[in-house]
Amino acid sequence: MALLKQWRDIAYNEKANKGDLQRLWKEYFAKEKDIYAELLKNPEEVVTGTVAELADRFHVDLMTMTGFLDGINDSLKESNPIEEMEADTVVNLGYDLKTLYKNMVAAGADWLYGLEEWDKIFDEQTRQELYREQKASGTVRKETKIYPNDPCPCGSGKKYKKCHGRNK
Repeated sequence: MALLKQWRDIAYNEKANKGDLQRLWKEYFAKEKDIYAELLKNPEEVVTGTVAELADRFHVDLMTMTGFLDGINDSLKESNPIEEMEADTVVNLGYDLKTLYKNMVAAGADWLYGLEEWDKIFDEQTRQELYREQKASGTVRKETKIYPNDPCPCGSGKKYKKCHGRNK
């Protein structure tokens, strides 16, 4: 069975005890934070290896590394074959810094986009800009509806229905 399916069966098991799942995620997030902190210390380095080798390198179990690879995949310059990944599958962690930061913001993972390692990568203004860009990208803006008795937006002073709304 592919590692990703095993990970998802464990991490997203609706029949599992809620307390066990909360503990699993709490432990996972702590380990994930440590992995990202380590990766961000040398952001230009593209870390590669088998899933098992990376799990050993970052001192986590195979399932935690699988979850990590699932989470970071959308931030990579070149995606890994996570759907059919096994312990001996070679993967890379060549991520795009801006995409990674924005994806952390999108996930609401303040423990990740708030890591002090980001301070050496992006200045405060750049981080705020990336944060705003990400938040704005998910915001749906509705056009203001103009009703017949509203003033016409052209500035004529007439009601919309007597001005530009006449032909509609």
